[in-house]
Amino acid sequence: MAYIVSFVLLVALFYAMHYFTELTKMHRISITGVLFFVIYGAIAYNTYQQEQSEKILSVITKYNQGKTIKCKQREVNSSTYSLSVGTYTFIGKENTPHYAEMISAADCE
Repeated sequence: MAYIVSFVLLVALFYAMHYFTELTKMHRISITGVLFFVIYGAIAYNTYQQEQSEKILSVITKYNQGKTIKCKQREVNSSTYSLSVGTYTFIGKENTPHYAEMISAADCE
């Protein structure tokens, strides 16, 4: 939906520049092209960030369900690691071989 709205806005901007400014055709095309790449770059970045957030939330959900998660060649579960909710980081529990080891949830599958 965002692609359609941004496309319509770019077309409207192009026509507004055509009727209300004295820019040459190349200037109008250049301005529209730059805005096109900026808008679609922002949309692509937001889509990527949303996918990363969903991946992290999926990992956190598995951890909270008591499942074992694969992170950086390590197996993370609630018996050996605790979860820092503010940073979504797994921290090795005391009296385990992974004591004080920190693993970001973003590095997990």
